[in-house]
Amino acid sequence: MKTTESLRIAIVGVGGVGGYFGGRLAQAGHDVFFIARGAHLAAMQRHGLRVQSIADDFILPEVKATDDPATVGPVDLVIVAVKGWQVREVAIAMRPMIGPQTVVLPLLNGVDAPTELAEVLGADHILAGLCRIIAYRAAPGVIVHAGVNPPSIDFGELDNRRTPRLEWIRAAFERAGIQAHIPDDIHVALWQKFMLVCTWSGFGAATRAPIGVWRSLPETRPLVERCLQEVVDVAVARGVMMPEQAVASMMAFIDSMPYDGTASLQRDVMAGQPSELSSQNGALVRLAREAGVSVPVNEMLYAILLPQELAARGQLPERR
Repeated sequence: MKTTESLRIAIVGVGGVGGYFGGRLAQAGHDVFFIARGAHLAAMQRHGLRVQSIADDFILPEVKATDDPATVGPVDLVIVAVKGWQVREVAIAMRPMIGPQTVVLPLLNGVDAPTELAEVLGADHILAGLCRIIAYRAAPGVIVHAGVNPPSIDFGELDNRRTPRLEWIRAAFERAGIQAHIPDDIHVALWQKFMLVCTWSGFGAATRAPIGVWRSLPETRPLVERCLQEVVDVAVARGVMMPEQAVASMMAFIDSMPYDGTASLQRDVMAGQPSELSSQNGALVRLAREAGVSVPVNEMLYAILLPQELAARGQLPERR
């Protein structure tokens, strides 16, 4: 049985999520390799990684960072924390790090990543997972943990079996001071977060307003509740056993968030950058159509945000 004295761990995607959790794992003594690129990679190679946290700041003066997974070789655990549209590309690039026992844990905002990774790397390597943290890359080599304290990770096998590898991964996280949970049904947990993701991202980007505004206005709040219910309806149609009070519980969580909170997709859209629209509201619309479920609120949000997404990607139709 594997021990957690010093695992070889690769972090693919060193934004807020990968930078924070990878930093904590490295701080705890694990052999962590950060897969990054550009100015962020150069800064980490020269100066290490700095994490500014609402819990406690820390600096890793030296980190192992590269843009070439082949130089890393097989590892025990790969944490995937890239944007949704990058999953298939990085899965192919990750192959040199995948040994017979390597475990791959995606921590993305959507529900497609485990399937996409399994199609490239094989289902036996893949877990499903999610995290709860508000974090972002503030500058090359600098990560800011701005909200949700303490951060946490949920993860599990795709078939919800309780396997030994879940326990050594949880032990590795807990050694790093990271709260780690193995829910009875990881797919319920994924779809519960997907409820929040589609709603917060969609309404935040469409209104350009923080969560405290659109959750409060009498014109938008009923639409928010309908958006949440649509995600539940699609999940149930796909065989996910969502709790009866899922919408009420998520509305209570939304009401508990800081007034000025914004979603990462919202920030990307407002900055004119490519976003995870296709992996969030777009994915919900696609999955709803496959299941024959009506999702008019999500269809509206996706439709009104799509032109801005295409513009950010340079893919607008030519003028006629």
